[in-house]
Amino acid sequence: MDRFKRTPISEQDPKERAKNFKEVCLGYTKEEAMREASRCLNCKKPGCVPNCPVAINIPKFISYVKEGDFESAAKVIAESSSLPAVCGRVCPQETQCEKNCVLGIKGEAIAIGKLERFVADWSREHDINTSKPLPYNGKKVAVIGSGPSGLSCAGDLAKLGYKVKIFEALHEPGGVLVYGIPEFRLPKDTVVKHEIDNLRKLGVDIETDVIIGKTITIDELLNGGGYDAVFVGSGAGLPKFMNIPGENSNGVFSANEILTRNNLMKAFRPEYATPIKIGKKVAVVGGGNVAMDAARTALRLGGEAHIVYRRSLEELPARTEEVHHAKEEGVIFDLLTNPVEIIADEKGWVKGMKCIRMKLGEPDESGRRKPVEIKGSEFLMDVDTVIMALGTSPNPLIPSTTKGLETNKRNCIIAQEDTGLTTKDKVYAGGDAVTGSATVILAMAAGRKAAAAIHERLSKEK
Repeated sequence: MDRFKRTPISEQDPKERAKNFKEVCLGYTKEEAMREASRCLNCKKPGCVPNCPVAINIPKFISYVKEGDFESAAKVIAESSSLPAVCGRVCPQETQCEKNCVLGIKGEAIAIGKLERFVADWSREHDINTSKPLPYNGKKVAVIGSGPSGLSCAGDLAKLGYKVKIFEALHEPGGVLVYGIPEFRLPKDTVVKHEIDNLRKLGVDIETDVIIGKTITIDELLNGGGYDAVFVGSGAGLPKFMNIPGENSNGVFSANEILTRNNLMKAFRPEYATPIKIGKKVAVVGGGNVAMDAARTALRLGGEAHIVYRRSLEELPARTEEVHHAKEEGVIFDLLTNPVEIIADEKGWVKGMKCIRMKLGEPDESGRRKPVEIKGSEFLMDVDTVIMALGTSPNPLIPSTTKGLETNKRNCIIAQEDTGLTTKDKVYAGGDAVTGSATVILAMAAGRKAAAAIHERLSKEK
């Protein structure tokens, strides 16, 4: 065994997977997982753990995998994470836990995420129960939103004996896990549903089709609803646009709409009456993970998919793995390119997108080199569908209907970083509702911090 070389993992053939919505990565077998785990040096001062937002004891769970004791490995992960099968698939391990792996200095880091996924999948397939909640302690907590932050907060509190109820605006729980991430990256009926069912086994109650701010307010939950605290994990589902001419044309979508209709409403399945009109040539504007998801979805729906991004390949914010998979599948990358106008025909449908070439100047406040327009380089891109994947911001409904809940200029709820406590007493918040659009694992970490703070406060109250 070469300790510095990662155990390969099987994937669907790119030509085949570009035509279906089945999961791209097939996961490790038992033997492959044990082989990969045997590479771990079990460092006395592991660099991986401090860089895990939810502080999983990574060397410990990997040591159990090495021994073939997958149940014990699952129990170690469960101490820190309520969503291991999700995190093992979508977390950016390469910039977090795996980044500081000692083996990565001279070779390839341990495949921590792939091992976490294996353990979670094995646990699901063998119906392993990893959680034993404490008896009911007489306290009730309301959680708004069933995305990663809400699920993590609810799971931690339920284990501590709290009666927790999640209020979800959509008709299915899961938040961005069900509406934002495609099936080929995160299967819904198996992986996401199982993780949510595990929370229900802990006693967490989930009520869907409840819009906080309309159906009921936070003030009503606290005053008369019988709740001792509220956690807001409502995410950031309000899409951003460029505000360029022609952006209101038919055939212009937000990535949120495309992904929600395809992932949650199953538009890719012929038996579902929720089709999406995707043209022959699709431009996805943006360079993050959502842009990759939208482009790869458009490709599978029959379009020629282009990523239009104003910086170079090195500045793409998307995960390296997602960019690699997109390229393998045939997504075309039009880099150093920025749209300036969307052209429509006489009936209002997109028939092209006017763009300008860019070059990179000095670094901006993000640390990346600032894109600068090249005068006279305008050209017309032949596309009939445009998908804007420029990020999202929180919906202002909850703050606008809650007395004393303050937001910043980006409509994000103001909350303490270490506790999640907002400007309103007994109300905590975390995830994208506080930070704006970020990663699943960071949202989970925020949910866990808030749960700990809520427990610390309520456990002192009689």
